[in-house]
Amino acid sequence: MSQSGFSAGLAVRQKLEIAVPPARRRSAITKRQELELKITALQKDYAELHTAVFEAAQVHRRLCAPRLLRYDDFEIASEIFAVRHLPGDFFTVEETDDGVILALGDICGKGLAAGMWTTHIVGLVRAHTARTSVPEAIVTRVNRDLSLMSPLRPLASLFLAKLDSATGVLDYCSAGHPPAFLLRANGKLESLTEGGLLLGVLADAAYNRGTVKFNFGDMLLVYSDGIIESLDNAGEEFGYQRLESQLRGAQTGSADSVLFSVLGAVQDFAGTRGLVDDMSLVVVRRASSQVAAFPVMRAA
Repeated sequence: MSQSGFSAGLAVRQKLEIAVPPARRRSAITKRQELELKITALQKDYAELHTAVFEAAQVHRRLCAPRLLRYDDFEIASEIFAVRHLPGDFFTVEETDDGVILALGDICGKGLAAGMWTTHIVGLVRAHTARTSVPEAIVTRVNRDLSLMSPLRPLASLFLAKLDSATGVLDYCSAGHPPAFLLRANGKLESLTEGGLLLGVLADAAYNRGTVKFNFGDMLLVYSDGIIESLDNAGEEFGYQRLESQLRGAQTGSADSVLFSVLGAVQDFAGTRGLVDDMSLVVVRRASSQVAAFPVMRAA
């Protein structure tokens, strides 16, 4: 641009600025300042919300069992992945006089609403576990209390079991939960399906007990439906067959290695596609022999 052209442009701009009334210029400045203040306030609110969600996730983590536990011959490994910051899944372990109570629950829905209900249902499980260690009795009472909260109650699935680590006997009750897999050391696979309806459907729903016995080298896999319903880029579900295949392929590993082998397979299957639901996985493994029993590591 020539010097004369630049000077002409500058002169036009100055004339336009002179043509704008001072009050209007002050109004424009004020609106800009107000917008900047609103943006600053929104950024602060977002930062506070992010901090609150992070703290809530830490509380959820403390409510759940440690990632790795050992009881006599048994090793218990668990992990939970949230699809939206705060998971609606939970896994707890409670010691009683005659065994260890394991409970994996899945609140229907996602995000903050589902995550906030976990505290309440974990509290119900613990309160009733303090009164009885019979799985179907605990599930029945949790369901009754939850159903009385109508119409606000959530629906939830729950797999609850009592493990006697001395005898290897596992009593369980499944409230609308995907069937747990018990893989025997000899390769036989059993589905644990005894139980009843989802929690919160009917206050007087009846629940049944199932019983199995761990032999040395047997392994139990409990999971939420976020595992089997994970999708790949073509929209296909991971499904039960892939889960069974992955479990068999990792059968000789420790509970911890089986856990991460299955989770890794699910993540590889999903590829670049994000999670569609919270994912929870629990592996309970009995040592291959009494000589190979695990050192005791109990819940804090």
